[in-house]
Order: sequence, then C-alpha cells, then structure tokens
Amino acid sequence: MTREAIAALGAAGHEVVISDLYAMGFDPVSDRRNFTTVAESNQLKQQAEESLASAQGGFAPDLQAEMDKLAWCNVVVFQFPIWWLGMPAIMKGWIDRVFAVGRVYGGGRWFNGGFLTTKRAMCSVTLGALEPVYSDQGVYGPVNAILYPIHRGIFEFTGLTVIEPFVVYGPSRIEAAERSAILLRYRERMLSLDTAPTLARLDMMEFDGLVRRRESFRGV
Repeated sequence: MTREAIAALGAAGHEVVISDLYAMGFDPVSDRRNFTTVAESNQLKQQAEESLASAQGGFAPDLQAEMDKLAWCNVVVFQFPIWWLGMPAIMKGWIDRVFAVGRVYGGGRWFNGGFLTTKRAMCSVTLGALEPVYSDQGVYGPVNAILYPIHRGIFEFTGLTVIEPFVVYGPSRIEAAERSAILLRYRERMLSLDTAPTLARLDMMEFDGLVRRRESFRGV
C-alpha cells in the first residue's frame, strides 16, 4: 500500500517523503535522548524539556528531522496494521517524540485552534480479521471506535483535519483479485486527499460555553 501511494502521488506531480520507521531503526523511547538542551537537570519533566527545546532549537537531530517533515507536508498518512486494537509501539513512540509541546500543541493551542490546522491526516490501516468482526455486531465494534483515541486524542487535538480512514479487512484472508481492487481504490484515495470526506471537527467553543453555564449555575 505504501508503494502504491508513492507511485500514485509521484505520477501526479506531488512531492512525497516517507518515514519508514522500521527501516530507519527509529527509537520510540521518549526521554532525555530527545534533547540537546536541559531545562531541569535534577528531574525529567517532559513538557518542560520540550518547551525549552522548541524555543531554543534543542531537539536531537533525528527527532528534528521528523519534526521538519511534519512541518513541511500538508497531508500526513499513517500507514499501519492494527495491533491489539491500537497502532504499533514504534509508531506510537514516533508520535510521543515528534508531537512535542511548542511544536504541535501548548500555550492554549489545541483542537480548532491547534498548531496543525492547515494540515490533514489520515489513518490507512489493515486488520487481521474480516469486516463482520469490526461491526456493531462484531466482538471489536466499528473501526472508528478503535481509531477514536488517534482521531480525537492525537489528530484533532493538534488541529489536524481528519480524513476518513482507509481500512482493509483481512488482507491475508482475501484473494489476489480483491487485493488488486483494494490497491486501485487506495490509489484513487491518494489522488483525492484534498477532497476526501473528513470527520466532523470538534468545536471547543461549545465546551467552553458549557463550562461557563455550569459555573454560573453553581454561583447561583
């Protein structure tokens, strides 16, 4: 699927940059190795260190390179298999390290006021079982419920517009002709990322209003 995406986008004249985390040997562990600066030497406060590094250009070179890729693109596609109803640890570690305070959130900037409001993101996922397993009647429920922590807690939180996910059920359980048809649909999705359907955005003003009404009620 990644190769198909590269071919389709390249043929259409788009610039494409890939972070193949396994091939890169990307380190998913987030600690002081993230930084060349030090905010507090006696204890590690991750957000404090990220804030200083954002202000002073103090991220480790490998981490800064990934941040630069994120800043450069207008669409980012996360291609991964669902493992234990989530993303693989190496990709979650990439998010933990790259989505840093001062770079993608912080200072009151989140959701529809977030740093990444000009960008789009999409999950392209494969699942081990066939579609009935991931339905209202299936043991795991709909895929969007599984992806909710990513869509709402990561993408929307940082301001990204969330493109509807591209989902492939049981790729090892289907015939070659069906896999070929899926790859054709994926090519079409790659060429329509700017116009593809998106999930409804959260408007934080609605929640701010709810808080004010509750506070006013308590004051009475």
